[in-house]
Amino acid sequence: MGLKSRVFTNRFVSWAESVPALCDAAALPELIRSSGRSVLIKPNLVENLAPPITTPIGLVSVLVDYLRERVPEVTVLIGEGCGSTDYDTGYIFAEQGYTELAQARDLRLVDLNQEPLRHLENSQCQCWPQMHLPELLFDVFLLSVPVLKAHSLAGVTLTMKNMMGAAPPRYFQQGGAWKKAAFHAHIHPAIFDLNTYRTPDFTLLDATVGMQQAHLWGPTCSPPKNRLAAADDPVAIDVWGTTLLGFDWQRIGYLTMADNVLGTARYEECSL
Repeated sequence: MGLKSRVFTNRFVSWAESVPALCDAAALPELIRSSGRSVLIKPNLVENLAPPITTPIGLVSVLVDYLRERVPEVTVLIGEGCGSTDYDTGYIFAEQGYTELAQARDLRLVDLNQEPLRHLENSQCQCWPQMHLPELLFDVFLLSVPVLKAHSLAGVTLTMKNMMGAAPPRYFQQGGAWKKAAFHAHIHPAIFDLNTYRTPDFTLLDATVGMQQAHLWGPTCSPPKNRLAAADDPVAIDVWGTTLLGFDWQRIGYLTMADNVLGTARYEECSL
């Protein structure tokens, strides 16, 4: 049946208590050191909306301090490329507290929508046999920090779909009302192809609340899920999150495509 990946989880007490314990258990500092690269924290800031729709600044603030303490030799960046056509990523950074955090911690904020691009080709990709992605993504340890959400088109949006923030609007808006609208026509193979080119090296998933029906609207999970999870396998942690929301991961197209290709759906939950 093959090896299982490990998904580390704990009950949420506070960012300050729960995040370091989970990251230590998942050996995040060792993974970063072995990569020899700077760290790019990639939150989900798709729109200027409050958590749990977007990644909480409190979580990212504690994660930054954790990295500065555990791997002080490594440069830490925060990067996102928003989807709204009404404003740019810098506006969301400012409104959601990221600009203030960057000033206080002397961090660089990166608008992935504006970064220099690398042209990529893969004839095996169904939707994107050619793709453009920020050059920066290939020079960093990519630490994805998504939130637990259902999605009206993709079923769920967790770490693999969080990569859509890296898709440059000049190639993927294509006349749509959203900066990444080209993904919507065939969303499952589009997400899979994107992650074929670049998928997160590590994920810290905020499952403290959860969006039960959709990614930008609708009810939150009741009761809140009150969990955090971490893994270096993007497929395993997305399957874990999908299951936590009460969905069958085998009905999520991009996960069935990614299983045994970009990671494995078979996981062992290591609960702290």
